[in-house]
Amino acid sequence: MSKICFTKMHGCGNDYIYVNQMENKIADPQTFSIQWSDRHKGIGSDGLVLIDRSPVPEADFSMRIFNADGSEAMMCGNASRCIGKYVYERGLTDKTEVRLFTLSGIKTLLLHVTDHHVDSVTVDMGVPVLENSNQYLTDHSSLLASDVYSLCGVTTFMRFVSMGNPHFVIFTDNVDVVSQAGPLLEHHSSFPQRCNIEFASLSANGTRIRTRVWERGSGITQACGTGACATAIAAAVGGLSPRRSTIVMDGGELDIEWRESDNHIYMTGPATFAFDGEIEY
Repeated sequence: MSKICFTKMHGCGNDYIYVNQMENKIADPQTFSIQWSDRHKGIGSDGLVLIDRSPVPEADFSMRIFNADGSEAMMCGNASRCIGKYVYERGLTDKTEVRLFTLSGIKTLLLHVTDHHVDSVTVDMGVPVLENSNQYLTDHSSLLASDVYSLCGVTTFMRFVSMGNPHFVIFTDNVDVVSQAGPLLEHHSSFPQRCNIEFASLSANGTRIRTRVWERGSGITQACGTGACATAIAAAVGGLSPRRSTIVMDGGELDIEWRESDNHIYMTGPATFAFDGEIEY
């Protein structure tokens, strides 16, 4: 039996187990993500994140992320912010602008630092994609006709957005339908790769958006960085909010800006260490 060191971190309550692959190699991350994510028999988390050297010279580090069900995710905004804090405060870099290799491409992390403490991180999440036939097959008609849609309450607008990973955002008067409608919509036939589902409700001026998320492979999570971005984009595209808004999730708030200058979306939020530990495997 061997032991491996890990760090538990979270971004607005979206918690993952982080392993430094430069010091500890995991041969079967899918299996260990399932075991370690168990909140009763394991460490407890939304998944497992591996930090490693970048395979390409254009990036400083790489990230692989596995959901609580063992499936590999393409990107996680909350996890990327945590990695920025991890590599800086653990002395792996002295850069305050870090480039991170992910399955959704290279992401730039801007670290906001005071006295060697990372207060928050802004992530350049790239250009959103509003149509992707590999991730979303149909128009809204099949969803509107489905029994699942009837669970969503009074719905004013819905929109597919890809942040590398697929998201479907539903603006409704009852975001708490996430527990009922989320798992059914994740597996709806409209989404060949399954889908992350956001339920959102706007404030009076549209600049604050209350959002709950059902994450593909993890279920209800306290926050989702790519989901927050998708929600902000969907609201802006639908004319429901300006291009900058605050997404209020179960675990905290994220500031999202969709800049007209480069069409990139920028996400700013906190990253927090919870604890370090060792686990046998």
